[in-house]
Amino acid sequence: MKPLAPRHRTSARTLLATGLITSLALVSGCAKSEDDTADKDKSSASQGDQGQVVASPSSGSGPACAIDAYGAKKIDLKSATVGFSQSEKEANPFRIAETASIKAEADKLGVKLLTANAQSQFSKQISDVQDLIAKGADLLVIAPLNSDGWEPVLRSASAKHIPIITIDRKINATACKDYVSFIGSDFVEQGKRAADQMIESTGGKGEIAILLGAAGNNVTTERTQGFEDRIKEKAPGLKIVFKQTGEFAREKGQSVTENLIQSKPGITGIYAENDEMGLGAVNALKGAGKQPGAVKIVTIDGTRNAVQGIVDGWIDGVVESNPRFGPLAFQTLDTFTKGEKVSQDIVIQDSAYTKSNAKADLGKAF
Repeated sequence: MKPLAPRHRTSARTLLATGLITSLALVSGCAKSEDDTADKDKSSASQGDQGQVVASPSSGSGPACAIDAYGAKKIDLKSATVGFSQSEKEANPFRIAETASIKAEADKLGVKLLTANAQSQFSKQISDVQDLIAKGADLLVIAPLNSDGWEPVLRSASAKHIPIITIDRKINATACKDYVSFIGSDFVEQGKRAADQMIESTGGKGEIAILLGAAGNNVTTERTQGFEDRIKEKAPGLKIVFKQTGEFAREKGQSVTENLIQSKPGITGIYAENDEMGLGAVNALKGAGKQPGAVKIVTIDGTRNAVQGIVDGWIDGVVESNPRFGPLAFQTLDTFTKGEKVSQDIVIQDSAYTKSNAKADLGKAF
């Protein structure tokens, strides 16, 4: 994949057609930030030209899951009750857009939706999902906070033969036994693309830091792996001299970067594993009197504030991680509950924002 090459963005009509094709192709085979607006959740769900597209090769490749193998029964999606468990409090645009997309698609299809928000507490998410089951959820869509520790939920769901789809993050369990499918990005590839942008921005030389995401989930592990592997492969002159978690939070990203500036005043670049930490790093650099571009910053997500950061000169590149899971999640549920096979891993295609397209594509960010 070319480093951060902007992807062609299809029209809403084309994506609608793509979504229908994707549904058939499934067979055989991150408190709102202070600068967010009150209407952000609505706008996040309404931008049809940013809908998710399944990456090539199509989702029909690789292991698949059928309802008989899973042990569930066919059901008409429109007569079903779907439970959605959000992992994190609405503290960043990714989670706002993700939840809004799920709600909007359920409303569009006329599907009864039960929702719960774990407020970034894993024990609460476990009890949330068990409560959704107790309230009569026939199907579950889960955005996991952590990858481990899901055994109580899996036992409860299995006892009632309730299909589970996870989005954005994986759980450490067996596909087509404990859950049906995972829908999300290729996080290792995201890390590689971020590294490519960092190499381009720094000329492949200097000292760089990594603001790690929260511990305990596959997103952090894989985004780190992809970045480090690509730096080692392509830019031995770039030295990773600092790694610390910013917990996917803007405030934590800022405080960690403030410490970084003190301990490593000659730092060349910062790789933030989500936009919120990257924006926190920008705040820290501004507070230290740095000029835009003095420290190269590359982030992952595609929030409007981060893309604006490219326009303003503070951020060098943003790898998109599309949070609009609603259409693809419900297409997958519909296909599966009709008795057709779906892929166990449905990887979405992510775009990117660079200095060449940030200003023109700002309205497409979430």
